[in-house]
Amino acid sequence: MKKFINRTEDVVEEMMQGLAVLRPNSTRLLGHKVMVYADAEQAHDQQVAVISGGGSGHEPAHAGYIGVGMLSAAVVGEVFTSPSSDSVFAAIKAVSGEPGALLVVKNYTGDRLNFGLAAEMARAEGISVEMIVVDDDVALKGTEQATGARGLAGTIFIHKLVGAAAAEGKSLADVAAMGRAAVESLATMGVSFSAGTSPAVGKPSFELDEHEMELGLGIHGEPGVKRMRLQNADELTETLLADVLKYGSFGDEKRVAVMVNNLGATTEMELAIVARHAMRFLESKGITVERIYAGTFLSSLDMAGISITVLGVNDEWLRWLDAVTTAPAWPNALKQRPGKPEAQIAAEVNTKVSSPTGRGAQSEAGRKTRHAIEAACKALLGAEGELTEMDRVTGDGDLGTSMERAAKAVQGAVGSYPLDDVPATFRAIGHTLRRELGGSSGPFYGVLFLRCGNVLEKSGAMGLAQWAEALDQGCRAISELGGAKPGDRTILDALDPFVKALRKGVGGKASREAILAAVEAAEGGVEATARMKPRLGRSSYLGHRVLGCPDPGAKAVALWLRAASEALFAR
Repeated sequence: MKKFINRTEDVVEEMMQGLAVLRPNSTRLLGHKVMVYADAEQAHDQQVAVISGGGSGHEPAHAGYIGVGMLSAAVVGEVFTSPSSDSVFAAIKAVSGEPGALLVVKNYTGDRLNFGLAAEMARAEGISVEMIVVDDDVALKGTEQATGARGLAGTIFIHKLVGAAAAEGKSLADVAAMGRAAVESLATMGVSFSAGTSPAVGKPSFELDEHEMELGLGIHGEPGVKRMRLQNADELTETLLADVLKYGSFGDEKRVAVMVNNLGATTEMELAIVARHAMRFLESKGITVERIYAGTFLSSLDMAGISITVLGVNDEWLRWLDAVTTAPAWPNALKQRPGKPEAQIAAEVNTKVSSPTGRGAQSEAGRKTRHAIEAACKALLGAEGELTEMDRVTGDGDLGTSMERAAKAVQGAVGSYPLDDVPATFRAIGHTLRRELGGSSGPFYGVLFLRCGNVLEKSGAMGLAQWAEALDQGCRAISELGGAKPGDRTILDALDPFVKALRKGVGGKASREAILAAVEAAEGGVEATARMKPRLGRSSYLGHRVLGCPDPGAKAVALWLRAASEALFAR
């Protein structure tokens, strides 16, 4: 891997410092991975705040669209990982005033969960918040994909429209309604000749032969819905637009704006060649192309690919597309002098959840608890490479590094946990994981440990029956939050067999035998995922292509379950 970086773990932080140099109209929100419009404090009572964000690796999205007439703030996650709910909540509190805030979210599970949770937290504090979910990817239209179509480069059109409408003083309800209508009139299709390489992984997320291309892919490094022989530029442009026109709805007048987007490593020469034929092809179908843009709007690291987006427009939407913005990544952005890399602003936002702290383990139960936690962390750290490789085949390749990051965070925090109080320790772990794990795994692990801790505390006992009930309720919490159930090829396919086997052991075998039998059931559940067609989770976009490969999320669960269980009974 050859990249202009220092340490892989510092790429996002150092990128944000660089953005402060390059984009003086935005600045860092102290203590969070959030960039905000420098004059947001003066503007927050004058208009609806527009907030977006997502994983890094999609530059110039999303921080490049901060400015008058576009975004008030952008929330930044790790590479291809959704930002935390804490950072989203901090952004809402920093830039929202009486008119409220509109969140523009791409339809990826982690983004929906973390932005949705932050919106609920903000509403609880009296802030008016609406959320638009962008699902412009037509590659998954007409399929049985339960999570729906993904959000792609068309999201930038939504940023421009709602940002301009908000700048005109439109109400939150009106801006949100217009944004949702625009999403309905939006369609995108992508293709790539090669995968991107995440700094954290060090190799491409998938591989193609010399004469192959990947059609209908997303922006997180996951493969597409179909692998095809290469086509020349005009043929490929028509292939993409055929699906866009098949599934898109652009109004009776058939007036559109078009975006030819570079996914990372495509030259301006190639974009111009595609744009020229897109214009010609659409007009041959009786469609009037009112505006056409070509450039890097929303990338996928260094992926050699493009996407084409078509948006149905009317006179008012055209006016908002044409409205001047100071956002530097939009084509008509104004240029300004460099700012300072250390520039930050402090906002009075507190997203910390209070939890009891301890002085380490003072009892035998506390010492066993710490030993089990540390063993689980050690197992995940040792399996980083295996989990990364499994996820590279069946997902977007970041699970190993995400679990490594979470394990290190728990290792660092374990001494502060109230280890002699197991329910409270579970809740503390839940808060650590929801903050540090990121993506969709963060909320799921967070809610699992929070629910388990609450159930154990209410039961007042710590026998096998109580543990089985607590874990069962934790599984239900995951289902309630994300909609998954056993058989969907997710972490539940390891947790559910563990719980069922644990219940069978109640009143029978000794605790050690019962728990280790439950671990074996979890490991059997992992193997079973290799035969499951994914309905939800990291592999859900790949369908039958993951058959034969176990789910890496379930594998991670089985790893830490075994390590923690064996540690409890170690002499």
